[in-house]
Amino acid sequence: MSYQPIIPMAGFAGWKFLNRTLVQQKAAFVTAPDLKRDIDYFKANIGKIDNAEQLVADHRLLKVTLGAFGLDADIKAKAFIKKVLSDGTLSTGALANRLSDKRYLELSKTFGFGDFAVPSTKISDFGDKIVALYQQRQFEVAVGNQDGNLRLAMALPRDLGAIAAKTSSNATKWFTIMGNLPMRQVFQTALGLPSSFAAIDLDKQLEILQSRAEATFGNAAVSQFTDPAKIEKLVRLFLLKSDAAAATAQTSRGSTVLGMLQASQSQLNTLLGR
Repeated sequence: MSYQPIIPMAGFAGWKFLNRTLVQQKAAFVTAPDLKRDIDYFKANIGKIDNAEQLVADHRLLKVTLGAFGLDADIKAKAFIKKVLSDGTLSTGALANRLSDKRYLELSKTFGFGDFAVPSTKISDFGDKIVALYQQRQFEVAVGNQDGNLRLAMALPRDLGAIAAKTSSNATKWFTIMGNLPMRQVFQTALGLPSSFAAIDLDKQLEILQSRAEATFGNAAVSQFTDPAKIEKLVRLFLLKSDAAAATAQTSRGSTVLGMLQASQSQLNTLLGR
């Protein structure tokens, strides 16, 4: 049985506990027997793979490969993954370049089947690098099974940090964030924007996001999130506001139930002539 992360509290309190115990918990998680068997198999066999067809034909190798990039749900889409990997990334017409989800681009670029005569699988430390990604992603999944908001928070340093470090324009970076549903959720919550925000004009969304970011962080540039302190502030705001929203919803549900009980009692009293 896999090790289940210990998160005794939800929200921001849970986040602080998780950070205090992260090293020990992750070490216990990655040595769990079922995860270790997959990792050992991957390390022992990935160097034998010459092309995308061989990779997708091996379920256990494909499981770790997709898991390393957060694409676990695509495990049965073998023809699609094969095409993503075989096309590579150097051609503008390559499938990975045409997909809005840039995890596929990173996957294809990392393995290099369609880009180079000798793929990255032949590099001596390639297996170790993919395994490290896999371990991190799977730990995030395990955390998310207990608290989805904590999973989003854990992924921010990697995912938002990668966008922030790009050389593209600030507007392009914001549009990338807006197109990433988990990241959009974090920003909308942290900046106090309603769920209906996603329905307004994209250019207006960009304007509001930049304005709120400047008011909150002192800067409208996405590049500021290369600073761990800025990401930590974003996480703190996201989790605290998520906690507040959950508490409000719970109070509202309690009030509704109380109102229904009071109405039922009133009807009963009427029937009894009280």
